[in-house]
Amino acid sequence: MFVLGITGPIGSGKSTVSKYFKDREICVLDADQISRDVTASEGDAIEEIEEAFGSQAILADRSLNRKYMADVVFKDNRKLDQLSSIIHKHVFIVMNKALEEQTKLKTKLVVLDVPIPVNKGFVDHCDQIWSVICEDHIRLARLLDRGMSKEDALRRIMVQMSNDEYAAIGDHVIDNSGTMDELNEKIEALIKSELNERGIRV
Repeated sequence: MFVLGITGPIGSGKSTVSKYFKDREICVLDADQISRDVTASEGDAIEEIEEAFGSQAILADRSLNRKYMADVVFKDNRKLDQLSSIIHKHVFIVMNKALEEQTKLKTKLVVLDVPIPVNKGFVDHCDQIWSVICEDHIRLARLLDRGMSKEDALRRIMVQMSNDEYAAIGDHVIDNSGTMDELNEKIEALIKSELNERGIRV
């Protein structure tokens, strides 16, 4: 089984690249979706988050109080790191189980869509990593188009790794500052050179 990691900062188009594979019925393990699952009502991470941050961090339905926690963590990087560590641990437990299942099914290709490229649970599982990057002003415009406030968008961009740091992690770098057609051409070129050459059809 070939494990392809796709990573990149918010607004870069990482999820668009992953969707290319999902639309072609390739197994994609989406860390963002799993993160939402483990922090949903009675999710696997809820009890540990409550122990760390108190009952205010949890809503009445036993899901994460996202508004409260956003106010807390984006003012204190240590608390952001603490929350991220808890959620990441549970996300990668789920991912590891899914990878074991796909191995048993003899799946040829699995894509891991992960915004924060930690070593344990992501880098160490990937046979190859594609980093999706984009010029910051374009990322900002995309986030504003999603309905995010400029202050919130800039704050989220600032706390993430730089394009250079993402590029250093990737075996291949996809610059998604252009059009959708240009992005698709770059994806298809990499599929041909990196996957088709290994006998993997997408």
